[in-house]
Amino acid sequence: MKKITLLVLLFIAHSVIAQDKLFTSTGTINFEASVPFFEDVKAVNRQVTIVVEPRTSTFICTLIVKDFRFKLDLMEEHFNENYMESRRYPKAVFKGKIEKFDLKDIDEIEKEYQIKGKLVMRGKSKVIMVNALIKKVGDGIQIVSDFPILISDFNIEIPNRIAAKIAKTVNTELIAVVRGGDPMYLTLK
Repeated sequence: MKKITLLVLLFIAHSVIAQDKLFTSTGTINFEASVPFFEDVKAVNRQVTIVVEPRTSTFICTLIVKDFRFKLDLMEEHFNENYMESRRYPKAVFKGKIEKFDLKDIDEIEKEYQIKGKLVMRGKSKVIMVNALIKKVGDGIQIVSDFPILISDFNIEIPNRIAAKIAKTVNTELIAVVRGGDPMYLTLK
């Protein structure tokens, strides 16, 4: 009987804690490093995991680098093998705090917030500040953020022969709808 009571209490506690987090494993990150007059350098990753903890205003975004898809297979291969070294550095993670965030203030009207945190990519970390537009949609919260990433901040080396064809700043866009539920079931590859 004591074991059953303990299990029920653990289940209830876990359910209450789980509801404190909003998450998705189907967020999207688009990036573009194109330069005018050259081949478009664009990719999309639709398997981005995002967790928002409203109580602490914590925002965590994790992605698998190899999940970016390019128009050309050769671009994808060069991206993974030469520039991002995705076998050596398989994940990129951004963890920060949404400034002045209160879940009670979120409604259907988009509001601008700043997220300050640390981006870890290719074994390097950089503290950055990004703007995010947040609003309520259906049973979730939509987050849209555009932020530039300097390739030099993460020691991404572009060979001289193609350096003029790739932007030194990568324009990155995050789009996601996070919902309540149990983030323990997220699959972080």
